Amino acid sequence: MHASFKAFFDRRLFSVFIFGISSGFPWVMIGSVLSAWLKDEGLSRSSIGLFGAIFAVYSINFLWSVFLDKIHLPWLGLRRGWIISMQIAIAACCYLMSLHSAQNELFLIALTGLFIAIFSATQDIAIDAYRIDVIDENEKEKLSAGSSMATAGWWTGYGGLGAIPFFMADMNGWAWPEIYAVLACIMVALTIATLFAKEPKVDNTAALEAAEKRYQAQMSQYSHNTLLARTTAWLLATVVEPFREFFQRNGVKLALSLLLFIFLFKIGEAFLGRMSIVFYKEIGFSNAEIGTLSKLLNWWVTIVFSIIGGMVNIRYGIYKGLMVAGIAMASSNLMFSWIAQVGPDKSLFAAAVIIDGFTAAWSTVAMVAFISLLCNRSFSATQYALMASLSNLGRTLVASSSGIMVDGLGGNWSLFFMLTAAMVIPSLLFLRAIKGDIQRLESKPLVNGYTKPQ
Repeated sequence: MHASFKAFFDRRLFSVFIFGISSGFPWVMIGSVLSAWLKDEGLSRSSIGLFGAIFAVYSINFLWSVFLDKIHLPWLGLRRGWIISMQIAIAACCYLMSLHSAQNELFLIALTGLFIAIFSATQDIAIDAYRIDVIDENEKEKLSAGSSMATAGWWTGYGGLGAIPFFMADMNGWAWPEIYAVLACIMVALTIATLFAKEPKVDNTAALEAAEKRYQAQMSQYSHNTLLARTTAWLLATVVEPFREFFQRNGVKLALSLLLFIFLFKIGEAFLGRMSIVFYKEIGFSNAEIGTLSKLLNWWVTIVFSIIGGMVNIRYGIYKGLMVAGIAMASSNLMFSWIAQVGPDKSLFAAAVIIDGFTAAWSTVAMVAFISLLCNRSFSATQYALMASLSNLGRTLVASSSGIMVDGLGGNWSLFFMLTAAMVIPSLLFLRAIKGDIQRLESKPLVNGYTKPQ
């Protein structure tokens, strides 16, 4: 285990951690803080749950991810250029949110939240690609270490920084719009930190040019218009080639199996997460208690288990990490069912948060490492975005009906959490079915940044 721990002592992984913070923080703006604001304004559970539909943007960001592999912005490099541009846009939108009234401008709040989601989802594409690209081709064991640092960073942004607005909300004189102005300032500080990160050496020119020439040769057979053939070839090399390469390298059957598992794995956790703040407030916990236990305690628990999960993945493999995480996810959801029966017991709440933090950290580290393992370095932004989007689809669009589900159960929170625990079972059965394929992927040597096909 000592060798596994040494993998974390790498300066590049500190930048991965900082970018993780930038990735998690926007979810505070359009997630827990927005839910608490709307709850205090008297909106129904169903309405608050439907606001979660804006997170569906994270599920379709692969549609424009291809341009982040192809288009270099004229400053800071391919990866940092996109990251800092999106961070500035997020901060600006967060400030705009502070100018809106939930009573009279609900549509503008939803629209601004949608733009935050779009810019944040685009930032995530560049951040994920940065994490993959900054790790050298011969450092496969650091994929899990990088995943751990990214997860720890994400929860620092979501849990650590996310506790601040809840403490402010319980102070006299702070209204939710004013809190959004503070969140915008924090985002600006994270933007400044991006300037000190080292741009990874990404050379995907050869792969893109080879693909473009191949498509141009094919187009020339159907059209004698040189300009049309070149334009079409550029679009195909940019948009189609990353997906074609992924399916060709893995085979259609395995590729579809991998994508289906990624979609199924975190649906139960997403249903719980979307309604968690509403549940805490309805069951009787104060904003300060939510900030302390759900945010701060969960933050530290997640960081600890992110590191432990990364070391376990390095030592025992990603399959075992995913299986342990899946079983633990179902167990943690049942803990919340227990709270629904007992009431606002802070000790039980703390225990549930610890177990939930462990499962969230462990499952995320394993999933991020798993997806990173599947990516070709030449198309890291596009291929990671495709697979991460599928994972987010269950966590965002599908889970936006969570409030409707609770209302349909007559507000029976205990039964709701039992059902979310049962949602984990199909993914575990599917994981068991593709065990051999995952282990073979882990055992293959890296070639040009991706696992070598047989």
